[in-house]
Amino acid sequence: MRIALFVPCFVDQFAPQVALAAARILQHLGHEVIVPPGQTCCGQPTFNTGYWPETRQVARHFLRVFADHGTIVAPSGGCVGMVAKNYPWLFEGQPEEARAVEMAGRVHEFTSFLVDNLGVTDLGAKLQTAVTLHDSCHPLRELGIREQPRALLRAVEGLTLAEMPQSDTCCGFGGAFSVKYPEISTAMADEKLANALSTQAEIITGVESSCLLHLQGRIDRQRHPIKTMHLAELLARGMGLDLSPSLSRS
Repeated sequence: MRIALFVPCFVDQFAPQVALAAARILQHLGHEVIVPPGQTCCGQPTFNTGYWPETRQVARHFLRVFADHGTIVAPSGGCVGMVAKNYPWLFEGQPEEARAVEMAGRVHEFTSFLVDNLGVTDLGAKLQTAVTLHDSCHPLRELGIREQPRALLRAVEGLTLAEMPQSDTCCGFGGAFSVKYPEISTAMADEKLANALSTQAEIITGVESSCLLHLQGRIDRQRHPIKTMHLAELLARGMGLDLSPSLSRS
């Protein structure tokens, strides 16, 4: 299968290894992965802050860039949710409405694509570690992604999945929320970390890089004995895949 990789802004700028990991895993499964040139933001930041006309400008560009690519996969439930759930009504009554609705049906979050579309849970990964999972808001609440990451983790040989209390509680990032309300955002992150630390896990994983970066900031500041790692990267490292940045853009 030919798969277009959608690389969200947070991943591109702060965690490119996550996109590489997703690409390497899909290639390992025998699929052709391309990164359409010219891709930019999906428009979620402006959408969430109420700038909908400006969001349409960004979203029109996304529709053009990915117009000719059948299957689109991204290692981010938030950005996939933006395209799959918000584009159709953002463009309601607009010339792009039909294209937005059509594209909503062929964009997939990475772990959901593996489990629900490809029927893959066991990637042959091996890791001797204890992991706890953070359920990010957009993947869980917009896309219903909860069991897919867990199915992939349970198939990793040697890995212990230690569920934290209130795994589905927000970490406090929320994009602009963390900028507007830093004290509340920080308190929510600290509560999430306390729950994660109670499991004795070595790694907090998840399917949203923005949440993991937010938590890693508090971990670094408070020197907690735990780290964060996106699930795609965790699996790729368990599979022994090369994550050197040599993915070609085409």
